[in-house]
Amino acid sequence: MNRAEIVSATRAGSALFEMGSRGLIEVRGEDRVRWLDGMISGDVEALAAGEPGSGCYATLLTSRGAIVADVHVAQMGKLFLLETLGKEIPNLLETLHRFIVADDVVLVDRSEERLVLGLEGPTSTAILAAAIDANTPVPTAENWREVTIADRDVCVGAFGFSGEAGYQLRLSHDDRADVEAALDGAAGARSIVRGDAEALETLRVEAGIPALGRELDREVLPQEARLEHAISTSKGCYVGQEIMARLRARGRVNHLLVGLKLETAEMPREGAELSAEGRRTGEITSLAESPTAGRIALAYVRREHAEPGNAVEFEAGRGEIVELPFVSSAGSPPNAREP
Repeated sequence: MNRAEIVSATRAGSALFEMGSRGLIEVRGEDRVRWLDGMISGDVEALAAGEPGSGCYATLLTSRGAIVADVHVAQMGKLFLLETLGKEIPNLLETLHRFIVADDVVLVDRSEERLVLGLEGPTSTAILAAAIDANTPVPTAENWREVTIADRDVCVGAFGFSGEAGYQLRLSHDDRADVEAALDGAAGARSIVRGDAEALETLRVEAGIPALGRELDREVLPQEARLEHAISTSKGCYVGQEIMARLRARGRVNHLLVGLKLETAEMPREGAELSAEGRRTGEITSLAESPTAGRIALAYVRREHAEPGNAVEFEAGRGEIVELPFVSSAGSPPNAREP
């Protein structure tokens, strides 16, 4: 299958992706709850009070409120897991270690210990439910669960990167063939296509999901990336909280993440500057050729230019700002090209 076929098949059914680009940090120690709650924007104390596997999406911020990393967090009994982009793990560990003073906290990089597969698509929940033990429920959004597939131990995190239902499966490298065979058997006639990084990137851009290292970095505030859902408004103090509180009170930021439908003979470059009304307004951060929405991009523009329907210009053409996502879940393309 080519990239467009994989993207369409994922939107219509499900696909399995290798997720070797993802990393995992384990947080242990008697002070793990208090310490981690003071580090990230998610409500760690609430997770600690819940069942093992309770999870949330959160951010680690600078003192100025900018994004160091976005993380999928899980409480697994006597430890927490922080899942994020693998190449950012060394930077994340270095940042976190600076805040361990007299705390009983141990951080361990577990990224290489297990294989990670991403099961994404509207039929993925039914497939996973059929593949695991009948007495074990599929985890709900952002929660994690230890399950058995083909008599093999698999840790499942309920999140993905396509905008569809998604699950991250962590398993032994030696168990891959058996687990994949069990998933294929559970899928039956629904079939699971095999995806690749390029197809998953197209799916991510279609869904308008910001990515660390592209839309998210130390120059970006969560509100600019439209990540308000990653910020708890009910927890105690954490790094960057004062800035988050000020932004809630003020209610506005200067730049916003937007979708662009591109009108150009050739793709612009990532990082291309955007202008509107004769002045610079922002830049392109991610690009994709969507089988349903055409040539599209994620970009930051000044707030006054962020309304859908506004036009922006770049070196190779122009674009129109549109609502995100470009393609909604289960494959409905609200911003598809005219036939």
